[in-house]
Order: sequence, then C-alpha cells, then structure tokens
Amino acid sequence: MKKPATTARGGDCAGDDVGPAVTLEGLVVRAETVSARVCAAQVAEVRMLADAGFFAEREATGARASVKAHDMALRAVAAELGGVLRLSDRTVQARIGDAREMVEHYPTAVDAWEAGLITRTHMNVIVTAGRAVPVERRAEFETEALERSLTDTPNRVRAGLEIYAEQLAERTLTERHEEAARERCVRVFPGRDGMCDVVATVPMVIGDAILDRLTRMGQTVNDVSPGDDERGIDQVRADVFADLLLAGTPALDPTRHGDREGALGAIRAQVQVVIPALALVGHDESSADLVGRSPIDADTARRLARNAPSLTRMLTDPVTGTVTAVDNYRPSWAQRRHLRARDQHCRFPGCRQAAIRCELDHTLDHALGGATALSNLAHLCQRHHSMKQFTGWAVRQLPGGVLEWTSETGRSYRENAPTPAVAFTPATMATTRTPPDQPIPANPRVPPDPPIPPDVAGDLHIPIDPDPDAIDRFFELLEIQLDRALDPAPF
Repeated sequence: MKKPATTARGGDCAGDDVGPAVTLEGLVVRAETVSARVCAAQVAEVRMLADAGFFAEREATGARASVKAHDMALRAVAAELGGVLRLSDRTVQARIGDAREMVEHYPTAVDAWEAGLITRTHMNVIVTAGRAVPVERRAEFETEALERSLTDTPNRVRAGLEIYAEQLAERTLTERHEEAARERCVRVFPGRDGMCDVVATVPMVIGDAILDRLTRMGQTVNDVSPGDDERGIDQVRADVFADLLLAGTPALDPTRHGDREGALGAIRAQVQVVIPALALVGHDESSADLVGRSPIDADTARRLARNAPSLTRMLTDPVTGTVTAVDNYRPSWAQRRHLRARDQHCRFPGCRQAAIRCELDHTLDHALGGATALSNLAHLCQRHHSMKQFTGWAVRQLPGGVLEWTSETGRSYRENAPTPAVAFTPATMATTRTPPDQPIPANPRVPPDPPIPPDVAGDLHIPIDPDPDAIDRFFELLEIQLDRALDPAPF
C-alpha cells in the first residue's frame, strides 16, 4: 500500500489538493523558515569543506612541502569526502577551494549568510566579483559588498559590485579587456539529433548587440505574419542568425515585396550604456555600465559614444545620486529620456531588465486620474507590468523616484532609484554634502566654472542650477572636450 505524502506541517496531501488550511501568508512564513534553515546548512557545509582544505594542508606540511605533496593530500581528502557526498573527487576538490576562499577572504559575509541575511547566490556574486580585487583590499570590498547585498537581490548587486571591484583593481578593465579580447573565437560543439551549439566568445557589448538585433528581427517577422508562422521567437532568432551569417542578409524576409528590399535587414542593434563623463573625455579609465549585463571597459565605451546618434546627459542629486533632470527638457520625448536615465532597468524588486526593453507604466493608472508626469511614471518589463495589472501587488511612487511595492500578503519592498555611473556635482559640494537626515536645500546655487580655453584640459563641474543657460554653458564646454577626445586633430 502506498504511503500518502506528508506536508511540512505533518498533514497528508493527495495529489494537488493542498487543503483549505494552507494560506499564502502561511506559505510565506514557511518559506522564511525554510530559507533560514537552508542557509545555515549551506554554511555548515562550506565550513566543513574549508576545514577539509586546512586539514589537507596540515597533512602535507609534515612531508616534503612541495606542490605535488599538497595536491596529493588534497586529492585524498576530496576522494574520501566524495564517497560520502556522492560527488566526484574533482567536484569536491573544486568546492574545497571555493569554501576556503569564502572563509578566508569574506568571513563577515559568511556569517551574514549563516544568519540568513544573504543567500548563496549573493555569496557567489561577492566571491566572483572580488577576484579582481587585490588581497589587501578584500576587507574593504567585503564591507561594501555586504552592505549592498543586505538590501538587494543578487542580480541587482552583481553589476554594481563588478564596477566597484574595477575601481579597486590593480589593473584597469581596459587593460584586462584588451588581453581577454585576444582569446575571442568561434567554436562548434556537436550535439544530439543532428544539432550543435555555435559558441562565439566576443566582447560583452558585441554579444548584447547581437542578441538585441536578432530579437528585434524576430519580433518583426512575427508582427508581419502573425499566425502564419508557427515558429517561436527562439527559433526565428536562430534562423535569422544562420541567414545573416550564410547569406549576408535574411534569406526569408516577410517584409520584402517583389524586387524591393525588405525592412528586416535594416534593423540595427541597440545597447544601453552609462558612461562616466570623465571616462568619456579620456580623463580616466573608469568602467562603463552595459545596463542589464556587466561593466565594459572605457575604451569600448568611448568607441560606442563616437558612433552614437545621440547622448543623453544626466543631472544627479549631489547627495543621493538619483537622476533629477536631463538637459533640454521637452514633454514626452524628454520625459522618456529622463526616465530611461533615472530607472536604467525594470523597477520591480529584483529585476534588471534594461529600460530600453521595458514599458513605461503610470504608477497610478491613467484611467484613474494618474498624471503623465515624471512623478507618476516608471519602467516595468512586460512580466512585471502584467503582474501590477492582474495580481494583488500594488505600488506607489514616493519623491525621488522611489517605488514602494506591497505584496499580496502586505509585505512592503522599497525600490530606490538606481545610482547612475554618471554623476555631475560641483566641486564645492563634493566636500560639503548635506547629511542624509537633513532636507536638501530647495535651490542650491553655485556659480558656473569659468570658461575653459580650447587648449587646456581639466576637470569639469556642472553647476547645480535650475537656470538652463547655466547647464547649456557646461555642456558646451564638455562637448568641446568630448569632440577633441573622440576625434583628435591630425598631427
């Protein structure tokens, strides 16, 4: 006789019938409890594996202190544990190395993980990003990484931590990118049933642009022949990918009419990159942010800027770093530019879908009287836009672009506007910031910097001034330096 399944609370359950006693609130409480137990168990395993590494090192010390002796001792311990854990000795040996790295270099983060304050994925993000940081600066990196991880999801934390790690690294991302780019290649791995995987190792910005162009081409195919084409978007992308490489243009273009070229081949890739102003004019090598992906080196960012049809220039709050305006304000188009700069990605907690692939949503629905204003608009990806409309999740927008989400069980999640990589602040305010617990003055006025001669290169500071003429004067100076940096005069 088959024994009935038992729920975590001891009750029997048959099939999909969870019983009337199960509530969403109860499930959330159970999830919190289970998550805490899982974190504690995971850290216990990490500490055990780290101890195994220390034990192997101690065992090898008595023999010849050679690399081979240490490796053999570690292999023996890994093989012993592998039999108990039902894992290969190679897998266990790799996990021992990861565990030692966590325990030795990030002890405070491991303690937070053990307490259930962060997750294994947070920890993996910290360790991976921290490998670019010199050992002597790991403690400084850990403090910043833990502070960010306590208040956000791993995929949100990743990009910011990678950028922060670049600032602490001994070698710039530009230098390391040049070295890594020498390894670019294309490989084909045979698969099953006559299929294969085509893998191209290319710079991140190239890969993101490839996927963007294929996606928009695929969407165009589906829009032109809805219902006639049974292929899904992944299949269309794969077919267009093959057509472009083998034929130069899409062989099957539903937008083509007679002898006229179709519009499909005219679709170009779009990427969203946030570039620090000083890196843009070549004054430093700070990494740029390929929004929704990862940092890119300053040299690549400058090449993108050189060919960009337009640049969106942002003003930020000197204390919070939140985008407060973009220059040349106009209704509609300017609002979209402003919000794309402010939000950077979907504003649902934990989502990093880039703003260029999101929809602008009225926080308070327009049909209910919500204004089409900056204070009532935010980017949401299609998934979370639908959730806001058709589930019990609710959101309200607070000053400064802050979104306060409330779940169906009444839990609140504060979604601050992301801090952009570009931040224009006057020199006088860099050392005299208003404390966070005090209101920002309504009209802080700073006289604009004197004009910079064409033959002099120096730091530029934007006047935090509501007068648009003052802002325009700054950008005229910035554009002079930008033009000089991106298109230097011939010798």
